[in-house]
Amino acid sequence: MKNNNLTTNTGQAVKWSTITEFGAKIIIPITNMILARLLAPEAFGVLATVILVTSFADMLSDSGFQKYLIQKEFRNIEERIQSTNVAFWTNFIISIFLWLGIVFFKDQIAIMVGNSELGWVIAIASISIPLTSLSSIQMAVYRRDLNYKPLFYVRIIGVLIPFFVTIPLALLEFSYWSLIVGMIIGNLFNAILLTYKSDWKPQIYYSFGLLKNMFSFSMWSLLESFSIWLTTYIGVFIVANTLNSYYLGLYQTTITTISGILAIITTATTSVLFSSLSRLQNDDKEFYEVFMKFMRLISMVMLPMGVGIYVYRNLITELLLGSQWVEASLFVGLWGLTSAITIVFGQFFSEIYRAKGKPKLSVLVQLLHLVFLIPTLMITVNYSFEALVYGRSIIKLQLIAANLIIMHVVFKFSSLIFIKNTLPAIYSSFIMFGIAKLLMMVNSSYWWEISSIILCIGTYIALIIQYDQPRKEIIAIFKVVNNKYLNKVVHILEGKKLFKLL
Repeated sequence: MKNNNLTTNTGQAVKWSTITEFGAKIIIPITNMILARLLAPEAFGVLATVILVTSFADMLSDSGFQKYLIQKEFRNIEERIQSTNVAFWTNFIISIFLWLGIVFFKDQIAIMVGNSELGWVIAIASISIPLTSLSSIQMAVYRRDLNYKPLFYVRIIGVLIPFFVTIPLALLEFSYWSLIVGMIIGNLFNAILLTYKSDWKPQIYYSFGLLKNMFSFSMWSLLESFSIWLTTYIGVFIVANTLNSYYLGLYQTTITTISGILAIITTATTSVLFSSLSRLQNDDKEFYEVFMKFMRLISMVMLPMGVGIYVYRNLITELLLGSQWVEASLFVGLWGLTSAITIVFGQFFSEIYRAKGKPKLSVLVQLLHLVFLIPTLMITVNYSFEALVYGRSIIKLQLIAANLIIMHVVFKFSSLIFIKNTLPAIYSSFIMFGIAKLLMMVNSSYWWEISSIILCIGTYIALIIQYDQPRKEIIAIFKVVNNKYLNKVVHILEGKKLFKLL
């Protein structure tokens, strides 16, 4: 009964989380498409430098408490409420001190990140740090309960605020200030809305004993977050100190844009997967069945997305960023392809490590990756931007090797199990890639590329539903969504009248 309830809650969580991220990731790219045509790449380079600082402070202030609140099996409701209060106040107090520290040392920080003129910009933008701390614990409470429906409304309103703030400011030629002000106001509204809608409200309570227990539990989660932050932003630091703001803008905006597209799937499922696995950490059989199912479903979407982004990289760059970003098109394609593969065969394994209470394994993976990543970046950035693009994209695949080795050594899983688990998606994506390349040889016009994308999507769907297991899992998801149009699709799939879909 417990597993049935968890399955139902997980299905609903995936539904609302996916709707949330899909809606947000539709709005955000539209905003970015407009801004990329209004602002020069240099403005996005300034924003990348600012986020380098603020994201580091956000990571420190959270201290791994979000993961603690989601994963920890509390003895009773009282202990859970007390722990939530301790996490909230610790998070908020640390964020205030970090913000004040950034304001005081703003000029030194600006020099360190490669742009001595951004002292006050960094100081003002850092007001986002305490604002983010006000909402992070609230989000953890919702995610622990697999209650993603309220987050939908908060998230959508939050991403709409910058849309109506940032673009008008950009039209008024406020350059990078339009991006920074939009970010601050978005974080402010997130904090207000989450606090207003949440059943849990901060109470005046604190316990250093609980803090000690929480920190000992979440120390490795904090180290993991730091290693992930370092992996994510070390490139920004190196590029900012070697190249100019133009190339920094190309570099980070490409990563942000493509990662944002892929995050429609990853953000919607990762937190749900972690919450679900955490509830099953003592039931190995059910634990791994849930993980393998998630992996299959993610591969069915992620692998063709990666292939499509690579093949149609020029069109995607033109649509999302505009003609002034054409130099980034190669990076768009390579980053999309390698990221999609790494997500399926690398990123999701970290949810196993955390759910099993072994975040140190994720730290080990990130540290191993840094051993290869830092030299690669430092060498290639001194040759050319193109060399940097190839080096940064290809070295990302090293994460797959590191994760597969750990899964084999620690958890006794052969790499072949994971490859076999995703074979339908691999085969179908490979065939789709061949068809796409052939179609691109016929014509390169705008409308032909759009038509060929639609044809490739149809071909992939027709191929993937020929496999029994993927078809059954697609049917199960559609039944959870319970939409009348999807129910018609379910009827067709269950009757195996497959090509009526096309």
